[in-house]
Amino acid sequence: MKRAALYCRVSTTDQRIESQLYQLREMAAARGFEIVQEYIDHGFSGAKARRPGLDSLMADARRRKFNVVLVAAFDRVARSTRHFLQLLDELDDLSIEFISAREAIDTTGAMGRLFVTLIGGIAELERSLIAERIRQGMHRAKLEGQRLGRVPLDIDHASLVRDRLSGMSLTKCSKKYGVSRASVIRFVRDFQRRETALVPMAQEQPADCVA
Repeated sequence: MKRAALYCRVSTTDQRIESQLYQLREMAAARGFEIVQEYIDHGFSGAKARRPGLDSLMADARRRKFNVVLVAAFDRVARSTRHFLQLLDELDDLSIEFISAREAIDTTGAMGRLFVTLIGGIAELERSLIAERIRQGMHRAKLEGQRLGRVPLDIDHASLVRDRLSGMSLTKCSKKYGVSRASVIRFVRDFQRRETALVPMAQEQPADCVA
């Protein structure tokens, strides 16, 4: 019986990993594989070079902990075609098979490896085209005068700082003004820095300029 490793990844923390796990568990059962480990990267973009789950999988692969890797789709694994092929080369050197559920291909044969390479190139091209369209859209929006990025918070900074410095707790202050605790700290710190910068200027002002 082949020993299988499952690898799943979602890009954001609000996405659920269970659908990938169920699919891969069913595939492993249908093929008679024994699942020895499930590796998960939750909230990691496919473009990130380092991912804890994937790093752990490759470390265990070098220890010969399993002899087949199952993924829901090969774009769940690699950040680029080059990285993907490097990963496949290493798995192949370790005599570990790679099987992707979505593409219904594996690397046990030459045709499977060919399809993996071709589809990987298409996926990378598609991601590059999407990124280019996003850049063009942002550039067009900027030329049209549209605001890009997060909308500034409409809060009374002076009142927030006054409440905080008068003794209001950090938690209560953040709830009252609808901002994070970190934002409260930042607003107060910025105010104190401005006040500190104004003191030397007032001290340097000539006496005859003081009303």
